[in-house]
Amino acid sequence: MLRVVLSVALVALTIYCVVDAVQTEDEKVRGLPKPLWLVMILLFPLVGGVAWLIAGRPVSILDTVLGPRGGDGPPRGPLGPDDDPDFLKGL
Repeated sequence: MLRVVLSVALVALTIYCVVDAVQTEDEKVRGLPKPLWLVMILLFPLVGGVAWLIAGRPVSILDTVLGPRGGDGPPRGPLGPDDDPDFLKGL
């Protein structure tokens, strides 16, 4: 039973990584060219898949939109209308 679970997990990891690599834009892939990543994922499913997830995937969308995680960034703007001084002046 354990072999079946591990085999299914390996197939799922491989399929996820291949689909993720194919859908990623070429210029956002890190480390190696996209075709080499696909070959590596398919020839060495466990090592290639884990390597793709760690070193090949583009930077997270949240990091690009919100900036790097952490509290040392600049303060954010107003969160709601009652926190916006310009809005309150107009009332």
